[in-house]
Amino acid sequence: MGMVDSKIALVTGAAAGIGRATALKFAEEGAKVVVSDINVEGGEETARMIADAGGDAFFVACDTADAEQVEALVAKTVSTHGRVDCACNNAGIEGKIMPLVEQPMDNYDRIMAVNARGTFLCMKAEIAAMLKTGGGAIVNLASVAGLIGSAGLSPYVASKHAVNGMTKNAALEYSNQGIRVNAVCPGGIDTRMLDSLADQISEGAQDSHQLLDPLHPIGRIGLPDEVAELIVWLSSSKASFVTGVNMPVDGGYVAQ
Repeated sequence: MGMVDSKIALVTGAAAGIGRATALKFAEEGAKVVVSDINVEGGEETARMIADAGGDAFFVACDTADAEQVEALVAKTVSTHGRVDCACNNAGIEGKIMPLVEQPMDNYDRIMAVNARGTFLCMKAEIAAMLKTGGGAIVNLASVAGLIGSAGLSPYVASKHAVNGMTKNAALEYSNQGIRVNAVCPGGIDTRMLDSLADQISEGAQDSHQLLDPLHPIGRIGLPDEVAELIVWLSSSKASFVTGVNMPVDGGYVAQ
């Protein structure tokens, strides 16, 4: 029996990277998975990967910054499966690296819309559904940038600090109604987002590993699967006394 056997799991930003790894891990551990992303091709591929491995999944396109689309996503999950047991709010973007004074407001607005507003909207809809069915578990994707600063990434840092704050607040508000809310805070993880950041930092001169491996005390960046393992554990009954946590999964990065 898997950690989340027979549970209904919703994963946003599941077209690639940590989101895809999380959707696959939920399925591997026995959950029926609702895969969501703004990237239709990638999201449908994730759902196919789950089905090909013998799992149960379907895809719903959703821009998490749009309240109506988020409500429709959760409504589709409930109409199909009757409930939402586990939700991983992973959808996020990184934006441009530049000093605060030089940051374009459209960059700030879009990052906050997807990362902060999107997480808020997802939790709002998911918690409302969970309250009707006796509870559930939510894991939000923050970042080490939600725990410390990161020069050149003011909007991203602000958005991920917001995710960590909302996580704690939602945990306080709903823990006595059977809903646990936690956040994971990845360090450098081998994803397209990290490649984009590395390209901006080094202008293509170094890849993510060359640039970022040495910054992590463990000696390397992480893998999406390593974050997915933690997310699914936090979503399971094995973490039944864990709520309101902003948990690093960062190879020791913030311990420095």
